Amino acid sequence: MLVLPNARALLLKLSNPYRVLETLPTAKQVNIKGNEAVVVPLRLEEATALQALGFDVPSPILHFYGWQGRFKPYEHQKQTASFLTLNKKALVLNDIGTGKTQSALWAADYLITEGKVKKVLIMSPLSTLKRVWDDAVFTNFVGRKSVVLHGSAERRKKLLKTEADFYIINHDGFGIIADECHGMFDLIIVDEAAVLRNPSTRRFKEVRNWMARNPDARLWLMTGTPTPNEPTDAWALARLVDSPFIPKTYTAFREQVMYKIRQYTWVPRPESVEIVRHVLHPAIRYTRDECFDLPDTVFQTRQVDLTPEQRKHYDKMVRHLITEADEGAITAVNEAVKMQKLIQIACGVAYGEDGQHIELDCSPRVSAVKEVIEEAGGKVIVFVPLTGTLNMLEREIGKHYTVGVVNGEVSSNKRNEIFQNFQNSPHPQVLIAHPATMAHGLTLTAASTIVWYGPITSNEQYVQANGRVERIGKKHTSNVVHIEATDLEYKMYHRLQSKQKLQGLLLEMIQQDTTR
Repeated sequence: MLVLPNARALLLKLSNPYRVLETLPTAKQVNIKGNEAVVVPLRLEEATALQALGFDVPSPILHFYGWQGRFKPYEHQKQTASFLTLNKKALVLNDIGTGKTQSALWAADYLITEGKVKKVLIMSPLSTLKRVWDDAVFTNFVGRKSVVLHGSAERRKKLLKTEADFYIINHDGFGIIADECHGMFDLIIVDEAAVLRNPSTRRFKEVRNWMARNPDARLWLMTGTPTPNEPTDAWALARLVDSPFIPKTYTAFREQVMYKIRQYTWVPRPESVEIVRHVLHPAIRYTRDECFDLPDTVFQTRQVDLTPEQRKHYDKMVRHLITEADEGAITAVNEAVKMQKLIQIACGVAYGEDGQHIELDCSPRVSAVKEVIEEAGGKVIVFVPLTGTLNMLEREIGKHYTVGVVNGEVSSNKRNEIFQNFQNSPHPQVLIAHPATMAHGLTLTAASTIVWYGPITSNEQYVQANGRVERIGKKHTSNVVHIEATDLEYKMYHRLQSKQKLQGLLLEMIQQDTTR
């Protein structure tokens, strides 16, 4: 039961003094030591109604939920889950690496248990469908089933008919199933919802139209960077969650937060930050600085696909290696060389026999790097194990962000200048580096996110490279993101993270392939 003391003073603030009793037939007015109070059962309906009336009451999830999974929830995750259960439409603006995924799944699982939700649709970047969301459901929620809607349009629609609790799809795939899933989902969770920030895009219109046809569905939008470019980015997100403080038109909101200096040039008004904070409602936000109980480093995995061009060369190389293994040609001495060739193909730049760099289409992998940089909302270090790949990535990332590059070809003086600017100046925003160049003792705490574009074969380099943001003076919990496309990369990262030797890994995998 929930007791609201001094209820008379609270009730008199309302237009109808007894609106609580009218709204909640289960509420009872009592007298406690001469003071009027209202006693209400602590259930979701009552808590939600009281929240709408302005009473600060907890969600029942904080008291009557088992928090399924291998990990004990952090306090900010509990509060985030509690907030979500009390709001049908809401924004979660917690920083990258604070565990938004698990918070949303706990809240959804609780609502399913309470019979408030039957089926959940999760929209997220391609790189997080399997390794983040699907793995989280499988690992932490016994009895719950998830299905990843990926592949051709026909295959996605077929998978949509699978009986499950959670359906997981990429943002651009939603339009394929939008008509088929009308009336099917009680809850939509949009991870990295900043992709919906432009109201003229197909993505925004598809979600807005679906919600208009399914007004009773819940909608939770999650992003640590709601306004990555301009304050006007907030308009679409606020409209989707029916914020009462957002103007009905984009033009009116733009006039509030920006002013025009030339015909096609607008700049933010000084008060735009406060206006954006006000209109993004209802919302909850925890920065990594506020999450004192987080571990020093949070590891994530982003899974990407090989392109057809990469797959052709990768499979050809694997078949060649299997043949060599059968003939006894692969030894412990040359295994590392063979492994590097596979990593080169997966990363998108292979080395020819005469040393030239042969670029392969690796757009999914490059897109995953861009996604992480945008999500981080701050400075990022990208470690690249291959020089040829590093040059390609500099070209692609440099189209969107200021980039500093450090490899064996960069002089000592130039390196020091790049490190100094990265640590103390706004630019470069992204540091792309070969891990072998990150010397012992180097401090780069301006960044809190590290992206491994591909795995390396040296445990020492892996530990030392990650240590660049783990120095004295560190401001945030570090976020280390592994990008992978193959089983080999997955197993290499696992061994690096657990400080196991990588020697013999390729031979073991080839042996498994030949004995299947």
